[in-house]
Amino acid sequence: MNAPEHHVTAPEDRIRFGQKLAYGLGMLANNVQAAAVGAMGIILNLGLGMNPALVGILGSVPRFVDALTDPVMGYVSDNTRSRYGRRRPYIFVGAILAGLMFIIMWQLYPGRSQRFYFWLFMITSNLFFVAYTIYVTPLIALGYELTPDYHERTRLMGFSNFLGQFAWLAAPWFYRFTEWKRFFDNPVQGARTLAIVIGIFIAVFGVIPAIFTRERFSGGPKDREGLWNNVKKFFLGFIVTWKSGPFILLCFATFLVFNGYMLGSTFTPYAMIYYVFGGNRELGGTLMGWFGTLSSVCTFFIIMLTAWISSKIGKRKTFFIMISLSLVGFVLKWFCYNTEKPYLLLASAPFIACGIGSLFTVVGAMVADVCDLDELKTGERREGMYGAIYWWMVKIGMSAAMLIAGFLLNLTGFDVALDTAQSERTLLLLRAFDVGIPLLTSAIAIVLIMAYSITEKRAYEIRAELEKRRGKRA
Repeated sequence: MNAPEHHVTAPEDRIRFGQKLAYGLGMLANNVQAAAVGAMGIILNLGLGMNPALVGILGSVPRFVDALTDPVMGYVSDNTRSRYGRRRPYIFVGAILAGLMFIIMWQLYPGRSQRFYFWLFMITSNLFFVAYTIYVTPLIALGYELTPDYHERTRLMGFSNFLGQFAWLAAPWFYRFTEWKRFFDNPVQGARTLAIVIGIFIAVFGVIPAIFTRERFSGGPKDREGLWNNVKKFFLGFIVTWKSGPFILLCFATFLVFNGYMLGSTFTPYAMIYYVFGGNRELGGTLMGWFGTLSSVCTFFIIMLTAWISSKIGKRKTFFIMISLSLVGFVLKWFCYNTEKPYLLLASAPFIACGIGSLFTVVGAMVADVCDLDELKTGERREGMYGAIYWWMVKIGMSAAMLIAGFLLNLTGFDVALDTAQSERTLLLLRAFDVGIPLLTSAIAIVLIMAYSITEKRAYEIRAELEKRRGKRA
């Protein structure tokens, strides 16, 4: 008698496969950008010999700029009125610009000073992240509005994350590719070539959602409001968004899980190369590749499992289960660091993948539900602003993580000039940061989501009220 009502998705709420595929390929281009930036950053240290603190700043500042531009781009996209929609024009232009800037960003040549590399990479990477914002902010907002159905949203996020996961399947081998001595004299030369391939991929696949998807809320003619009114409306919308309790919980939980993982994983390559293999970069790069590949393969199944579990027990409980499994993985990883059996480390990969593999599938669908709640309260559709602020939190965290990682790496005592002679203290701290940071942040995230309140029943009540209001306005 007290069992919650379980809804079945109506045929008209289903997203056609062609639309899902187009959106998913766009998310693949998005993930390739994110994965490549993270995987190739180590080349600045190991390839060009830059100080880890400077590398941390180079990873932090552009992401901070990226985070600042996200809400602005979200507002612009929400309030754009054109014959092509609110999102698609920016997706098309942003994909091409991001691909071009990614190529330019990595055209570095040995023989210059650290100052030269620092400022060249700082300028080009900031330009890249501006282009990236133009692309990805409308793309994410487009995904939130493609369907009004509670379960179909989870299926869309699952499908798009499934396709996007192919980027993470390739990313672990990026560094190993740059060290391919048969083709490249050094990893910096390898990075220049790899950047061209990735940049073209981003531009080609990134424009697909702009061409083949259709928007539900494309918007009609709108009076010009003037610069001052738009500025006021932007800040008002920003403040109103931050007042959404369920949304804030999702933001902080994602901030903790994702950025804890990213900060910890900064130390993984160093631990593999210098602890497990005593400084052998090729063997370390190979283990990195297999660890990442196994994680990515497992993530394909985790995404499907997450979508299926969520359709049975709801999004909140699914979050608890999957993030808890990732905690098991981090504990296991500590005990699997073994110099005599290097590949024992792979045993922890499937469990760790449960966290990141499920995060954006289930939480992305939860943010879409929050957008409906916001329309119920404000009368406006603001997927762009919600998506922008959600990722603003993630990127602020990434900025902080990259900055902190550089200084923590120095704190460990790691020195690239020492090569195989790193101290025992350094090797211990590399592993401790690798495992301990994501373990702590993910545990805190579980506690936060206990207070999230939008259930399946509540989501359908919100939708019914919204459709009633829209019918009256029509």
